[in-house]
Amino acid sequence: MLYVAFLPIIDQEKNTELRPSHLEYINDLYKQGKVVMAGPFTDKKGGLVMYKADTPEEARQLAEADPVVVGGARTLELREWNPLELPLK
Repeated sequence: MLYVAFLPIIDQEKNTELRPSHLEYINDLYKQGKVVMAGPFTDKKGGLVMYKADTPEEARQLAEADPVVVGGARTLELREWNPLELPLK
């Protein structure tokens, strides 16, 4: 299943400090097939990570281990996502 993590920034200074480790973490998970895509919002107030996980627990564990979450730079809202198969018939 796919899980979407919304990561609003709550501490810009911590976010700037932790961003390199956040990007490394996301990149490593991408290489393992656990991150499908990720990126910042254009308003620069946070970002989104899409995880591929077998269970909600695995997705939560991956999302909560992100350095920006652990370090208190961002909050986390994690939701399971069921994309439509387009085009619709």
